[in-house]
Amino acid sequence: MNLKIGDVVDVLDDALSGTIIAIVSNTVTIETEEGFELEFKPSELVKTKSATLRNNVFNSASLQQVLSEKTEKKRHSTTKVKAKERYEPTMEVDLHLHKLVDHERGMTNYDKLTIQLDTARHKLEFAIKKRLQKIVFIHGVGEGVLKMELETLFSRYDNVKYYEADYKKYGLGATEVYIMQNASTTN
Repeated sequence: MNLKIGDVVDVLDDALSGTIIAIVSNTVTIETEEGFELEFKPSELVKTKSATLRNNVFNSASLQQVLSEKTEKKRHSTTKVKAKERYEPTMEVDLHLHKLVDHERGMTNYDKLTIQLDTARHKLEFAIKKRLQKIVFIHGVGEGVLKMELETLFSRYDNVKYYEADYKKYGLGATEVYIMQNASTTN
């Protein structure tokens, strides 16, 4: 096809048309009726003799019908799960004491720590039983006592690996636990 500056063209597989304003190598630049400059390969364009020929071939009602059919037939893309989201933890457990008890008045530090560790152990056992792959324990920063006790708890399980949780999401106060599904779950 012999294209030249000033030709009116339609874009194949798109509802665009315009006038050629530049041709450089294998790139044709058109200016659309809305004033946008777009680049295409010559094989993506079809030359129309003039805007009046286009109007004679399609009256405005049938042109709108053709354009709407083009847009309707676009493939619906399936929702793809990003790799990062695939590996998101399936369960989060907040071990902050105010999330676990109604009031902590009269409790010793030992009582508080015991409640937090019991909750962590129960949630970990639940995750293992339900074959969940990952669980995040949010423990906060504090003095690090709860974090060290959690690491001791996790190290008792052969089928568990643990590491710092995503810093961007949790900061320094969370541990992510990975439960290996094929390992023996009896402890």
